[in-house]
Amino acid sequence: MSNILGIDTSNYTTSCALWQEGGVLQKKKLLPIKKGELGLRQSDAVFHHTQQLPALLEELFAQQPGAPAAVGVSARPRAQEGSYMPCFTVGSGAARSLAAALGVPCHAFSHQDGHIAAALYSAGKLELLGREFLAFHVSGGTTEAVLVRPDGAGFFQVELAASSLDLKAGQAIDREGGLLGLGFPAGRQLEELALRSGASFRVRPSMKGACCSLSGVENQCGAMLRKGAPPEDVALFCLLSVGAALDAMAEALLRERPGLPVLFAGGVMSNSLLRERLAGKYGAFFAAPEFSADNAAGVAVLAALAEERGGGSR
Repeated sequence: MSNILGIDTSNYTTSCALWQEGGVLQKKKLLPIKKGELGLRQSDAVFHHTQQLPALLEELFAQQPGAPAAVGVSARPRAQEGSYMPCFTVGSGAARSLAAALGVPCHAFSHQDGHIAAALYSAGKLELLGREFLAFHVSGGTTEAVLVRPDGAGFFQVELAASSLDLKAGQAIDREGGLLGLGFPAGRQLEELALRSGASFRVRPSMKGACCSLSGVENQCGAMLRKGAPPEDVALFCLLSVGAALDAMAEALLRERPGLPVLFAGGVMSNSLLRERLAGKYGAFFAAPEFSADNAAGVAVLAALAEERGGGSR
């Protein structure tokens, strides 16, 4: 099959990818965030995407020339009515324009669909799209567990099963990183700091059914710092608290639906401490680190599947 182009313009990353039979080639770049800030206004994200996307596409096609046979794009955060975020309009507009100019199909998916597909692709488990499974999408903007089922039309449908009731996992990590003077996003730096800790903690997550609450993590970490706890111990406590919440969510959901395969996707799940805790207990599948954070590989894979199956957009 010819090149299939994927485009994703999420809240913090501009990305594009080309899918071929031999694999996926991707280019991505974080949006610039000023030191000390913990995010971007949507108007700023839209501006930076319009600046970064053309250069990334030029790099991608310089490395892999040839017009794509189809385009896939993340057009909204989730595959549900009313799901909208302005930053995705940049990618959607570019994808539609390219597809129209080239006379090829444009397949629109959700950002969450892309994360699930990227994780399945990198784990070598795309066959799971033919059966029901449990998927976690854990990032700065989302901490959700969803049931993924075949939709009867060659694709899949997603049903929310549980979520964080307040702070998202990535937010908790980034805010703790801010308290410790780390850059944004703070995940990788916080992990490096935590791995230097020799402390031991017993963490009890705050749960309501299968849903978790993570706002207490920020408060507890702040209290530890005020009492003079070493930064590496605070970092470890933060990550263990996030891991305990995800563990409790999975445990509660699998009590209701035993035997379901479990997939973890999203930027937070590139963390080695979280993966170690959850992989053995649930036999879970994970995206490779380069496919965990926001990327366009997932929508490129989904567009390729749509072309194979004669399917459409979501």
